[in-house]
Amino acid sequence: MRRAAFFVIAGPVCIAAYGLVRLWGKSDEVYGPGFDWQAAHLLGLAGMVFFVPAVLALSRLLPRSPWRVGVVVLTLVGLAATMVQFGADIVEGLMAADRAEMSALAADFKDIPGVEVAFYDVVPQFFFLGLVILAGMLAAKRQLRWWSAPLLFVGIVLPVATLDLLPLSGLCMLVALAPALPTLRQQVEQATAPAVVH
Repeated sequence: MRRAAFFVIAGPVCIAAYGLVRLWGKSDEVYGPGFDWQAAHLLGLAGMVFFVPAVLALSRLLPRSPWRVGVVVLTLVGLAATMVQFGADIVEGLMAADRAEMSALAADFKDIPGVEVAFYDVVPQFFFLGLVILAGMLAAKRQLRWWSAPLLFVGIVLPVATLDLLPLSGLCMLVALAPALPTLRQQVEQATAPAVVH
């Protein structure tokens, strides 16, 4: 839990940064492959990686139960699938000479049986579903605000309309999870406080 608050902040911030770098890369109408593509996707991948300890830390604010375990497993499975998706995008960007070749490589990867379901269309959504459910459970225990889960849902849905809204999506996620930060920091202080000998 020592760095829990950092991870809860870093995940959404990386998502927002991914969106900003993506917009910058698109500004010259030549986005990928290249530095801008790699930088954006590395930030997105970092965000997913940071969400792993963030989800684990947030879940520890809830009492132990099969529900808590199930939601965490669902969320982490979705995160793993999303990481594979980002990793594939990064590798394809490194291998391709131009946008057309990168699209062809992506199509070849998706043509592998089960890949599109596992890493694009279905399983990555478990991360977002699990995160919203986790936020709702935390709000029920007053570890988050009542509006945290709805705001998180809005942040998740925004990129569905257009990926250009990713910076706003990351901001919504950060604001939604921010009410848990004082409790996470308090737990760190309690864990590191010297024991008093009577």
